[in-house]
Amino acid sequence: ILSINLGLMGHVDSGKTSLAKCLSMVFSTACFDKHPQSQERGITIDLGFSSFIEDAPENIKQSGYDQIQYTLVDCPGHASLIRTIIGGAQIIDLVLLLMDITKGIQTQTAECLVIAEIMRKPIVIVMNKVDLIPEKKRQSTINKISKKIQNALEKTVFKNAPFVAISTKLEGHLNNTKPFGIEELTKILKANTFVPDRFATATTMILAVDHCFLIKGRGTVMTGTVLQGTLKVNDEIDIPALKLNKKVKSIQMFKKEISEAQAGDRIGVCVTQFNPKLLERGIACSAGHVSQLYGAIIRLNRVRYFKSKITTGSKFHVSIGHENIIAKITLFSYIGSNGDEHFSFNKEYCYEEEYKVDEIGSDDNIKVVYYVLLEFDKSLIAAKNSLIICSKFDIDFLLSNSCRIAFYGKSEYDITDQNYQLTLLPNLLILKQRQKIGYVQRICNDNEIIAHSMFKKQNRVPEQFINMKVKLSTGEDGILEGSFGQGSKVKIKIPNGLNLKSKEQIESDKLNVQSKISKPVEIILKFKKHIYDKTNKVIQNESFV
Repeated sequence: ILSINLGLMGHVDSGKTSLAKCLSMVFSTACFDKHPQSQERGITIDLGFSSFIEDAPENIKQSGYDQIQYTLVDCPGHASLIRTIIGGAQIIDLVLLLMDITKGIQTQTAECLVIAEIMRKPIVIVMNKVDLIPEKKRQSTINKISKKIQNALEKTVFKNAPFVAISTKLEGHLNNTKPFGIEELTKILKANTFVPDRFATATTMILAVDHCFLIKGRGTVMTGTVLQGTLKVNDEIDIPALKLNKKVKSIQMFKKEISEAQAGDRIGVCVTQFNPKLLERGIACSAGHVSQLYGAIIRLNRVRYFKSKITTGSKFHVSIGHENIIAKITLFSYIGSNGDEHFSFNKEYCYEEEYKVDEIGSDDNIKVVYYVLLEFDKSLIAAKNSLIICSKFDIDFLLSNSCRIAFYGKSEYDITDQNYQLTLLPNLLILKQRQKIGYVQRICNDNEIIAHSMFKKQNRVPEQFINMKVKLSTGEDGILEGSFGQGSKVKIKIPNGLNLKSKEQIESDKLNVQSKISKPVEIILKFKKHIYDKTNKVIQNESFV
């Protein structure tokens, strides 16, 4: 049997739970809005799970599977529960994106599209509630809405996604006992099913735990999805968040006892007893595979629908699996050729105040790659090199009606040292461009001038700036030779001499002659500072002059 996890996503009240009920044959301990608040509010507020089995089509049989077990992951649609959707997306193979056919693509629908694109999950568009359209206009309306949605998806990776129209309240055609469109949906599902590449042969096992409860006399049950590797009865697994190691007593897959679970399987794992209230969601895994993270470095991939600025020093909501925390960000960039885009402590990076654009210039081989240093407000447990999604959930969703998912990236460096600010950051070569500006006071000779106001009054030129290159606003290059006199004045050498126009302008300033060329001649000293170096060391190279 091939296990396929279907994610039911869409705007609130688009009919996800109703569709799950239509399709399902077996229900798990967490299904169909069992949460008390779900029943009270009439909406899904947590992940729900159920399943059904179909015969495998020919292409799947060729891979050695006779049947497909589809596990339905019913994701909440309410805007405030987007964190739960992101957490659920990691276990999904294929997305059923539901839309109310009378409303089309709504804001939450768009956010679900973004999540599916980030996770690189294929989708099937399901237009629900066709029963709300008068029968005479039904087919023409379905065609019209399908065309609109296709146009909206034209510039996305989902432009060729299949469509199906359904109603969970209408009876099917002729003698079909299934609701309207459900049989067609099943056919489309089977036609788009594939054998996922899930790291089933991985040496380490990771179980994404989403529910936990106690069975008296037997032990504690963790329900979840195997993300990679295999799990067997009598294996020992770590629960890192609780610093526990437990023995697997039994495994069930939708109420059937099994001896071994593989990547992609939705299972319940009974282990020796611990307090289930301590673990609502999290990870269980082979020993030593996850780490306590205090931060991470990712390559920034901006979500094109996010309209707000992304700036250094701002805070974002970070989602890693089911975990959600706050992180302060620092942006930095690297200009390199295609293929030279991986982060390394051996490279020199440029500090950035704000994310602007990825590409630079007309050379297709040259690229500006943006990275983000994420500093978490509290530590969390995560698998190595996890996918990280950053959002702005503090945006008033109802008023802004805009996408809140800002950027994402796979962790290129996991920060596992609690004292990283002292031990790690000084080795991260992020250089910030700085400059000092002074003004020509007088000419000593054609190759030497005196300037003022470049450094603070009464301060002599710091040793590290001596012999650095400067540039005059009139175009000449110079070298800062050192202090002049007892104050903060400096002596500048002009190796190639001052040109005549520059001399006239400097003399004009000195005589305070009012003319169009009497603007003071500036002397510009550009340099870089390592933002995490406490010694105030400065660096200068040719590109900064």
